[in-house]
Amino acid sequence: MTQTRRDFLGSSAALAAGPETIIIDPKPLFEISPYLYMQFMEPLGITDSSVEAAWDYDANDWRKDLVAVTEDLAPGMIRWGGNFCRYYKWREGVGPVAARPPMRNYDWGGMETNRVGTHEFVNFCRRVGAEPLYCVNFLSDGRRRYWKTREGHRGGDAREAADWVSYANDPDDKLRRSHGVAAPYNLKLWQIGNETSYGADGFTQHECIAHTIDFARAMRPRDPSIRLIGWGDWQRAADESLWAGDLVDRAGEHLDYVAIHLMGQRPVRTDTVLRGLRYQAAPEQAFEELLELSNNVEKKVSLLEATLAAHKSKAGIAITEGHLSLSPHNSHPILHEWLSAVYHARSMNIYQRHGARVKISTGADFCGNRWTVNAVMLQVPRGVSYLMPVGSVMRLFQRHNGKQGIAVRSAPAALDIAASRSANTMFLHVLNTSYSRSVEAAFAVEGMLVSGGRVFEIAPESPREYVNQDQPGVFAPREKPLPPGPVLRWRFPATSVSTVELDVAG
Repeated sequence: MTQTRRDFLGSSAALAAGPETIIIDPKPLFEISPYLYMQFMEPLGITDSSVEAAWDYDANDWRKDLVAVTEDLAPGMIRWGGNFCRYYKWREGVGPVAARPPMRNYDWGGMETNRVGTHEFVNFCRRVGAEPLYCVNFLSDGRRRYWKTREGHRGGDAREAADWVSYANDPDDKLRRSHGVAAPYNLKLWQIGNETSYGADGFTQHECIAHTIDFARAMRPRDPSIRLIGWGDWQRAADESLWAGDLVDRAGEHLDYVAIHLMGQRPVRTDTVLRGLRYQAAPEQAFEELLELSNNVEKKVSLLEATLAAHKSKAGIAITEGHLSLSPHNSHPILHEWLSAVYHARSMNIYQRHGARVKISTGADFCGNRWTVNAVMLQVPRGVSYLMPVGSVMRLFQRHNGKQGIAVRSAPAALDIAASRSANTMFLHVLNTSYSRSVEAAFAVEGMLVSGGRVFEIAPESPREYVNQDQPGVFAPREKPLPPGPVLRWRFPATSVSTVELDVAG
């Protein structure tokens, strides 16, 4: 049954004060960035074969199953970098494959073949519809141990970064054209520095900002259209000071985004069950603790927003790394289970609700075959690629999302919601934060008629359900129509993650 205006006015008046109603203000508040659901790829040596396991040496190409699952995941951007960039020399990854030298992975152990370089990474991004983002070698982030290795000086200066921009974007770049690539790659997003404030062995804040200015002044003249990301995260020291304020004061004219990373979550309860396998005997407490940890995401994003506003900066926020890291580090088994989805879904909802400022964000590392913080897992040798719970949440929210952020005026307390719209469709990303109770809610859109809709739902029978190569599609969403009636309602199962699409008329 289609809701009439009389039905709407009567039902909205009756429901407006009701605790079981999701009331939506359809006024657009901000444009939603296409990079909210990005992914992050880094060669991880012997710790996780994130790149080597993704390459099919028989076919001399990316694994077909990885390309297919990533295309379905639909990331708006994929970043190449991380700590690896502190010793990555981009020229070693271009040109004839046979001539590319292998390199030592100083952070993660082992050797990297450089079989995947600029051309291959950009090719992968374009095949899956993602924008490439490169993190440049920023004088090794000041870690001088990389300047005197057995293999030589592994730091990269501003000239080296600027030459990479020219290689990628200058139509007449001789080196790229000598490699058989006539057309420029037109790579527009570049990050200067990675976790520069973490630890006492890198640049000081003053040094970091001064070098950021040097790099920007070298890189931007090579292509004035590029967008640059500077490092503004917390100093990992006793004062936990944020670098962003001074960064935008001194280097703001050169930067489009300020980067922070959001991982390294540490449970606060003394009786925590989030270490090791303790959660298996107390899954409900684990669920509650994961929800508590997501409050740290809200806190840090809000503080960075306030800092940028206080310094009158218009820079966007770029969360270019972010995942749920628990002990054991990067390999906690809970991340295979639906239990972890409560953290992932709420974090992604937080980023979208702050979308007026947050323009780049992620909830995971990208592909690999060992780390459980990955969005995509690779079965090796060969086999299947499949989405971890965090990947399933990001896929659901990315594929069913509007172009403009809007507000939810009221909703049942257990439902965590981020809302958006595109024309006459409203999108709700809904997490039921209750471990054991389903929540029924009606829908009302201020000043508009709701004529119908559909729900895409991930609701395993047990929050202990897990994904692996034997059941790679266990967290695939199910599409269901909203039941017709004078007022549209839906019952959200406990621990479920859903997107609701509402068709409206004004």
